[in-house]
Amino acid sequence: MATNYKELIANFTKSDYENNLVNLHIHTTYSDGNGEYRDIVTQAKEKGYKNIAITDHNTVQGHIDNSDLSGFVIPAVEFDVWYKYVFLHLIAYGLDVNALCMQKFYAKNKAETEKDIIRILPKRNIKELIFSIHNAGGIAVIAHPACCWALNMEKFIKDLKDLGLDGIEIHYPYPRWRKYMKFVPVEELEQIADKYGLIKTGGTDLHDTLL
Repeated sequence: MATNYKELIANFTKSDYENNLVNLHIHTTYSDGNGEYRDIVTQAKEKGYKNIAITDHNTVQGHIDNSDLSGFVIPAVEFDVWYKYVFLHLIAYGLDVNALCMQKFYAKNKAETEKDIIRILPKRNIKELIFSIHNAGGIAVIAHPACCWALNMEKFIKDLKDLGLDGIEIHYPYPRWRKYMKFVPVEELEQIADKYGLIKTGGTDLHDTLL
């Protein structure tokens, strides 16, 4: 029986994220992370995680190459995309990684998965992207939204919701340079998520070798 990833993710709690039982934002060497896919999974199982999601930038090749680990690892991918004047990261969770409708959105080479200067250039149409994510059985979640420079964050999120956005990454530590680039408080984002009935997700944005 296929996993209902939307229901699974919607049922994760704040405690799951805070107590290191779930981590839905992890990068590996398939994009710009330093940890090997299978090493990260082994660590997660040893540490008692319920589930993790590996969210490499613009590629699902890690999930394809390690399909025997599906179930514990939620298939996911973090896309670089623009919406109007705002650059953002959109994570697709629970999608069929072999879906033909998604192929046009994936990186064509390794540089498109790891180099910021290249990743910021692609002009993926966000409406088409979200539509395709849904057609591939997935859900669309905006990552680290406090870093998105939107003049009106609530309107920005509402507009994305109107395009089909399913969730907001709320339980996120804002590591590295992002701790200095927050434009709205996380509490405000949580209120917006509640107001518009959006799923609340979380993860550490791991790029290291140790979970």
